[in-house]
Amino acid sequence: MELPVRLIVLLLAAAAVAGCDTQKASEQQGAEANASAAAQGVPAKGVDRSHKGASIPDAMLTDPDGDPGQLAELEGKPLLVNLWATWCGPCVKELPTLVALSKRGGDLNVIAVSQDMGERTTVDAWLTDKKLDGLEVWHDPKMSLAGALDVQVLPSTILYDATGKEVWRYTGELDWSGPEAAKLLAEATAAAKG
Repeated sequence: MELPVRLIVLLLAAAAVAGCDTQKASEQQGAEANASAAAQGVPAKGVDRSHKGASIPDAMLTDPDGDPGQLAELEGKPLLVNLWATWCGPCVKELPTLVALSKRGGDLNVIAVSQDMGERTTVDAWLTDKKLDGLEVWHDPKMSLAGALDVQVLPSTILYDATGKEVWRYTGELDWSGPEAAKLLAEATAAAKG
């Protein structure tokens, strides 16, 4: 199976187990889903530091202006990269908190990379309809970034330091205005200084 097709199959399987579900599961169901996901080789929800120090992949994406670009072009300050899709319920729920985070400014560059396979104009229209402006949105219809990062669950968010090295990744939905996110994002400040 070629990589994009394999990745789509893995993302759909992972979505059924660990994410992209619009219904709220109880804590017990969440624990069972994480155990089931782990048994299937799908990352559980939460922080993963096993890729620390890995460089930003050189995947070709479409930047917000519609031009080809790579995330490495954004080195110079910490970068929070969120992989999402319009069809992913947890992604949609999480996006407003990422918009709010991006509007705070500071030493953190927040971007969202759409994994939607359709035209960029469709994604842009969807964002406008949902009033989710103010977030730097890149487009990756071939899912090349997700493939390079071995991301199997959407949403997934990766923090890179100012030199383009991974600090951590978060699998699954997170309220980026909540206390767990604040603790994680404090590491972005440390990454900016280090």
